[in-house]
Amino acid sequence: MVTVKSEREIKLMHEAGKILASCHKEIAKMIKPGITTSEIDQFVEKFLADNGATPEQKGYQGYKYATCASINDEICHGFPRNTPLQNGDIVTIDMVVNLNGALADSAWTYAVGEISEKAQDLLEVTEKSLYKGIEAAIIGNRVGDIGHAIQSYVEPLGYSVVRDFTGHGIGPTLHEAPQILHYGLPGKGLRLKEGMVITIEPMINVGTWESKMDSNGWTARTVDGKLSAQYEHTIAITKDGPFILTQQ
Repeated sequence: MVTVKSEREIKLMHEAGKILASCHKEIAKMIKPGITTSEIDQFVEKFLADNGATPEQKGYQGYKYATCASINDEICHGFPRNTPLQNGDIVTIDMVVNLNGALADSAWTYAVGEISEKAQDLLEVTEKSLYKGIEAAIIGNRVGDIGHAIQSYVEPLGYSVVRDFTGHGIGPTLHEAPQILHYGLPGKGLRLKEGMVITIEPMINVGTWESKMDSNGWTARTVDGKLSAQYEHTIAITKDGPFILTQQ
């Protein structure tokens, strides 16, 4: 069931989004060779607590961490770990903030030290594809228009769009209808209405879009071992256009 949020609910989710965005800004300062994703995870949990919020995904279906930390060929849901990040890595930090019951969700991919030209291009294309999708998230459009905007930008540049993981509605629960595919046909799918709040979170690969699951049952990675990046915002559909609740 798709829920439509009131102006009050969207305002509260925006407050959660402000905390999340501030946390990502701090993470950006921390990312360097030698730091571990466990250290980042511990920082996030403390940062949220200091701001009166909690990590929504901790405890979700048994998940143990405040963040997902996906490195290089990991597409999503990587576990924070004690292995130091290396110069040339890319790492996606994904988190969901709960502020008094209002949720906000955002992921960002970071360069660790000096990365390759190909990795840098992947990050730039993936981030731009997110905003292409957001531009299509207007009243009267359909969810297929979002996916088409992303796919039609990414694929001509030689990259692929992950099919197995999608964006979603959010608030008051973490995953709500509708699914937001990052590929598809324009004019297809559910029509977007004022008050809907969704995540757009394209996962873009250097090689094939296909994924495989690690033995931990959570972490997805590319089948060919090539790099994957992800950028995500939570947005509200408003009469004035898409409103980014997690803007940094």
